[in-house]
Amino acid sequence: MPIFNLVKKLLKQERTPSPRIYSRPEHTISRSQISPNALKVLYRLKSAGFRACLVGGCVRDLLLGREPKDFDVATDAHPQQVRELFRNCRLIGRRFRLAHVHFRSEIIEVATFRSAATPDGEGDWEKQAETGRVLRDNVYGTIEEDAWRRDFSVNALYYDIADFSVVDYVGGMEDLRNGLLRLIGDPEQRFREDPVRMLRAVRFKTKLGFRLDEPCERQLPHLSSLLANVPPARLYDEVLKLFLSGNALQTFENLRHYGLFAPLFPATEAALAREHEGYPLVFLARALENTDLRIQQGKAVTPYFLYAALLWEPVRLAAERIQAEGEAPVVAMQEAVSEVLSAQIKHVAIPKRVTLPMREVWTLQPRFEHRIGRRPLRLLAHPRFRAAYDFLLLRSESGEADPDLARWWTRVQEVDESERRKMIAGPRRRRRRRSRHRTGNRDSASS
Repeated sequence: MPIFNLVKKLLKQERTPSPRIYSRPEHTISRSQISPNALKVLYRLKSAGFRACLVGGCVRDLLLGREPKDFDVATDAHPQQVRELFRNCRLIGRRFRLAHVHFRSEIIEVATFRSAATPDGEGDWEKQAETGRVLRDNVYGTIEEDAWRRDFSVNALYYDIADFSVVDYVGGMEDLRNGLLRLIGDPEQRFREDPVRMLRAVRFKTKLGFRLDEPCERQLPHLSSLLANVPPARLYDEVLKLFLSGNALQTFENLRHYGLFAPLFPATEAALAREHEGYPLVFLARALENTDLRIQQGKAVTPYFLYAALLWEPVRLAAERIQAEGEAPVVAMQEAVSEVLSAQIKHVAIPKRVTLPMREVWTLQPRFEHRIGRRPLRLLAHPRFRAAYDFLLLRSESGEADPDLARWWTRVQEVDESERRKMIAGPRRRRRRRSRHRTGNRDSASS
């Protein structure tokens, strides 16, 4: 069923006669909590005669007492009209035409209300694939139609700048109070329209600590294969959102529980499923715990390190297999990296700016085995040494790498130059001395 027919059905059968309006005294959102740049956009749209509302995750987070990561605006102004109001505006997107209003380090995203109307032969309307996935969706309409098209009820709340009220067409406020994550409409149909919603369901469930609506939860394992229809380039960003939200380990466990991890990282899932030692799962769990800890401490987390951890087990197994065929450890690792990455990018595309440092972290691992001579000094001077060393520590903590090896590399960084040279010198070779007796005999024989 095309989405515009579905939404028309929802509007006809399920909507209430009018939205529930929560006036300013009935909710906790204050303008002091809203980005000044978002307020500028809202007020300028309002002054130009357009309806302007905050919508989505920012409204949800403000109502939950959280600090929103960004602020999105919904309006009845079309993208071209938004661009005419803001000189610092750029129009982006083909699937969803959006306006981005730039304020130095902050971007306010402005979307036009979407419609449930059937195309009439004009403009750029909805297009769907045979699987039901929406390919293009630029039919504009009313705020009510826009609300019914959104994914989860808690993300379909509007903060109207005209009277500072919260507008709720779909029961989102009640679901918010009950900690319930509920899809608007039929879950199977909504997941088929956009399979990424399954990943969003897991992300919001983990991030907010909400429970999934039973009809929604029931569909996840059955429809997980639909992720194969999503462009791999789009899934790269979705994976980062999943694992860089501060709940990476719990997200990983939920993805595996619902069968959603395998479509994203099939080689990793297969490697984890076949292993009995336990350390591959321990390694990944420790890596994700470390990611969560760094985010909690306000430290940076690099995408390449995250992806290197997620794909390490298939890389390690491939390197062992190639080495068993007679290749040297470093060469085996290089070939394994190419093999795993070429297969992985068919599922989740990884840009070259990420794969290059990933390769370095992986291919440096065999070089940690060399602790004598000039090789350790060259490794210490490598630009990617610190990341590779941190990776070695995770391997050691999980039981895969020798703890003594990790301790040696920790100590060699801590000692002074003279002590370091002693550590890498190795045992001194004793020089052979010629026997005088033998020399004398040779001299006698020659005479």
